[in-house]
Amino acid sequence: QVQLVESGGGLVQAGGSLRLSCAASERSLSSYAVAWFRQAPGNERRFVAGLSWSDRTVQYADAVQGRFTIYRDNAENMLYLQMNSLKPEDTAVYYCAASSYLAITSEQWHYWGQGTQVTVSS
Repeated sequence: QVQLVESGGGLVQAGGSLRLSCAASERSLSSYAVAWFRQAPGNERRFVAGLSWSDRTVQYADAVQGRFTIYRDNAENMLYLQMNSLKPEDTAVYYCAASSYLAITSEQWHYWGQGTQVTVSS
């Protein structure tokens, strides 16, 4: 089992940037596919970006393509999401997740962090 803890959320103006971090413990993230999801009030949890366990496959939601970058540091056992050109519609709680394989549906992911709030003001 892997434990995940997100950090780095906060309040930012539209057009600004944030970097979210996800610290893993108990097991190495290098053995897992990893992803970021987000959930806005009243909405379902939605896929944002993901990496296959080998990092050979990377996927982004259309809404963030070209603005967000997912990457990991296996030596530090960390996952990151660099978010640039933020928009008010990016406001949500962001979750990191790990699982055996990459999928865009939340039901396929086994391990979750507790979430970190990102608020983008207009």
